[in-house]
Amino acid sequence: MQADDQQPERKTIDERHRMSDQERLRHSCAHVMATAILRLWPEAQFAAGPAVDTGFYYDLDLAHRISPEDFPRIEEEMKKEIKANHVFERKVVTREQAMADALSGRLGGLSERPGNVSKFKVGNLEAIPEGEPITYYQNGDFVDLCAGPHVMRTGNIGAFKLTSVASAYYKGDEKNPQLQRIYGTAFKNKTEMEAYFTMLEEAKRRDHRKIGAEMGLYAIDTEYVGPGLPLWLPKGGAMVEALENLAKETEFAAGYVRVRTPHLAKEVMYKTSGHLPYYAESMFPPLEVKESADAPAAERYFLKAMNCPHHHRIFAAEPRSYRDLPLRMAEYGTCYRYEQSGELFGLMRVRSLNMNDAHIYCTPEQFADEFNAVNEMYLKYFKIFGIEKYVMRFSTHDPAKLGQKFVNEPELWKQTEDMVQRVLDESNINYVKVPNEAAFYGPKIDVQVESAIGREFTLATNQVDFAVPKRFGLTYRDRDNTEKTPLCIHRAPLGTHERFIGFLIEHYAGNFPLWLAPEQVRVLTLNEDPALLAYAKPIVSELRSHMVRAEGDFTTNPIKAKIADAEKARVHTMLVIGGRDMEAGVVSVRLHGKGNVGAKPKAEVVADILAAISERRA
Repeated sequence: MQADDQQPERKTIDERHRMSDQERLRHSCAHVMATAILRLWPEAQFAAGPAVDTGFYYDLDLAHRISPEDFPRIEEEMKKEIKANHVFERKVVTREQAMADALSGRLGGLSERPGNVSKFKVGNLEAIPEGEPITYYQNGDFVDLCAGPHVMRTGNIGAFKLTSVASAYYKGDEKNPQLQRIYGTAFKNKTEMEAYFTMLEEAKRRDHRKIGAEMGLYAIDTEYVGPGLPLWLPKGGAMVEALENLAKETEFAAGYVRVRTPHLAKEVMYKTSGHLPYYAESMFPPLEVKESADAPAAERYFLKAMNCPHHHRIFAAEPRSYRDLPLRMAEYGTCYRYEQSGELFGLMRVRSLNMNDAHIYCTPEQFADEFNAVNEMYLKYFKIFGIEKYVMRFSTHDPAKLGQKFVNEPELWKQTEDMVQRVLDESNINYVKVPNEAAFYGPKIDVQVESAIGREFTLATNQVDFAVPKRFGLTYRDRDNTEKTPLCIHRAPLGTHERFIGFLIEHYAGNFPLWLAPEQVRVLTLNEDPALLAYAKPIVSELRSHMVRAEGDFTTNPIKAKIADAEKARVHTMLVIGGRDMEAGVVSVRLHGKGNVGAKPKAEVVADILAAISERRA
């Protein structure tokens, strides 16, 4: 049984009102699943059963270990409950009544269960804030402590399927009991569900871990290097460099300057920024260094988990005037974050990450233009990579959590959130507003994109920071000769190399466009005739002189085997050369996955390859 300790935060009443129809459907299906399990195992104790991105789950405590072999029995009972078409009936109760029902075993059950207290419902009840209504939802005999919402009737659930079982700690805390977590998914109809499972099968085929290994892009050496610390192999390194070149060209044209910073810094840096102690769990433990034998105490250094504090110190290194702003400071900086071992996943969740980072220091008057320019940069990248579906999640703060989760600057929160929303509205950018998910120092935008097969990825972030520059005492001299604190925009349009390349592997299924392909061109000869080799080898040399990643296969293998090897390696362009090609001064061009596209003059082929790379054609 796989462990899964991720636990979504309890939704607020406002968040529940905004739940989509699909989320309501899946939440309702979790209740139907609980009903079915109780019919088979009446003693089961249920904890929480939310809707999640891929469907729903319910955590339960039961002596019987549920396995996929049990799924058909459970699904059969679920079908009966759906056919019964019971109403999801909402009932408001007092806290005292809810506690009495939990102690009697009625909550999360089909009836009262003397001696079998609904112990997890007691804990859930205690977590409901004072003043918030306490509600039940009942379908048939099943009564649950639940804030909803649900569909009207069990019969509204169209198609469903149980998918997996895992283990999880109650409320995600390893100090609590370990429960069974049963996952499922639900859709309005069978057509939607079949399309979803087809997508999952295609996602398995495109899994970046599988393709990355096949293509020799990266390796993770847990024995000597450590988990979550990718090693970029030569072909993966070529992709990294291609992305960095794209970013550097784009940023140079947009007026950015490049900086370089060390991989660690003193503890005082992160205390000043506010990352310590609040972000400590995501940072590697400190290094303690005595600068001299007679030093009274060791200095504490931390591997950097983010680049912004270093960039703030670069800003502070010289006096600044309004004439210096906006200052756009870029770096592909390496950061280190201590992700829990259970959360590590290929390139998508790692502990060492190379970030397409930049910080823009500007005046309030410059903010709209700068923020919009960053959004335009995102759109440019989307076009290059063929990303057609995207949404920007505009995350704002919760006024009730000022001074706790968010910096206690109510006026600046309102000002910057209004500024961001105005830019988004005026730019006609597709976005959704998400409360209570801002960064602690300001509102942010998380960029979610869909891959070619419809999988959603959060790729990058764009954040406004009105608080941390003030903590570092960053100032510029304005036109009126007064010292003012700049606004700071944190942006990373290409995210990290690790996550973005992981996305691109799955997006393209390893069939990268020519400019990005690890091996762009391979020249294949029909035989080892010296004259043929004398014709073919200079083509490789010429391409390589233009920084094209070109190789030659001049072995004695049959040409069909050479082509098969190149196809397996996902080489973008194959130039096949035989005696007739040599005599005519041409090469036969094959494209990966498309086959032979015909013979063309050698010079024309080379020119077209160089143009396609330079223009970054899709």
